[in-house]
Amino acid sequence: MTGAVVVFAVLVLGFAAVTRGLGRLSITAPIIFLGVGAALAAVSPFAPETLREPLTILAEVTLALILFHDASQVRPREIKRDPGPAVRLLLIGLPLTMLLGYGLALIVLPGTPVMFALLLAAALAPTDAGLGAATVLNPVVPVRVRRLLNVESGLNDGLATPVVLFAIAAIAGTEGLGVGESVAQAVVELVLGVVVGIAVGAGGGALLRWSDGRGLSSTHSRRIGVLAMPVLAYFGADLAGVNAFVASFVAGMALAGVLTWEEEESSPTSLTEALSEPLGYAVWLAFGVGVVPLIVSEVGWREVLYAVLALTVIRMVPVALSLLGSGFAWPTVAFVGWFGPRGLASVVFALLALESLDDDVALRRIVATIACTVVISVFAHGLTASPLANRYGAWCGRSRRHHEGAPASEPRRRRSMMLR
Repeated sequence: MTGAVVVFAVLVLGFAAVTRGLGRLSITAPIIFLGVGAALAAVSPFAPETLREPLTILAEVTLALILFHDASQVRPREIKRDPGPAVRLLLIGLPLTMLLGYGLALIVLPGTPVMFALLLAAALAPTDAGLGAATVLNPVVPVRVRRLLNVESGLNDGLATPVVLFAIAAIAGTEGLGVGESVAQAVVELVLGVVVGIAVGAGGGALLRWSDGRGLSSTHSRRIGVLAMPVLAYFGADLAGVNAFVASFVAGMALAGVLTWEEEESSPTSLTEALSEPLGYAVWLAFGVGVVPLIVSEVGWREVLYAVLALTVIRMVPVALSLLGSGFAWPTVAFVGWFGPRGLASVVFALLALESLDDDVALRRIVATIACTVVISVFAHGLTASPLANRYGAWCGRSRRHHEGAPASEPRRRRSMMLR
């Protein structure tokens, strides 16, 4: 374990030293850490199965922190003046993506149990703006479109998490309970997780706002207080026996609703971002070591076909349907549809499934398909983000469409170092 930490620290230091240069070549952090992890798995004498427990702990902590951080970055006023497109993608596009992914999983991967198909569809539904950072951060792309992609990726991982956990609960059961009892228990845990999240996010945010107004806290101390919130939400929910991931996500949303001091400070969540970045690197490295080898042993033409469909048809058709009547031109709809990378959330869901469920043929096939989809996305979206963003931006400049170019607030950067 000590050797692994040393290797990881060396990789982070090296990447930090050349990140801007790699960015000019469209080489992202996921490409680097995923590739190194896969190389280590190829030459290391240990079996990936021996790493499942530490990898799962890492995955759970990282997911909780990222769910909180991403949700807290989507300020209500960012979308209050223009909620339509984001609401369409989240409340229409996301469910349609899961439904279409579920149906095609049963067709393309015959023999897949229905709950495994649901797990696959839900795990691959969230998008990760980090893999297409050159899109979200590129000023040639209209602010309204960039903000739409940013808001969608900030919230859809949290909305997909309950479905993933529901599927895992239905597959595994809990402590020998039947499927029906297990699912019912999972629903109760989800609801109570929402309650815990609201209490932590709204309560903690109100406390820090009160201390700020009375001059009792400093900028730095409030950032430390914000950093404590995902820890409190996750472990407090775990201690109460309710869903810790939902609690973390809802806590971030609740905090965003009560924040009032962000104009005075560069970012009240800067410490959570600083911690989530290296944890994200570690998850990508762990994914390369522990999951990518499944691609070699488990993936055939059907799994590859599903991965390609997940990044194209399963993503782009629901986006097109959800944006009907929105006023966006078809190049914008196609642009938004393509830039739905599958990234860190899908990786963490795969690691959680490996740890939570019995190792069998169905599970290995599903996890391998998730891994295959993410690997393709890492390279396809990472390498096309900059050129396609420039091409789309040039089209917007020529067409001068008012709808795409309508005034909008600049999207906030999340996990900024990892994005470049």
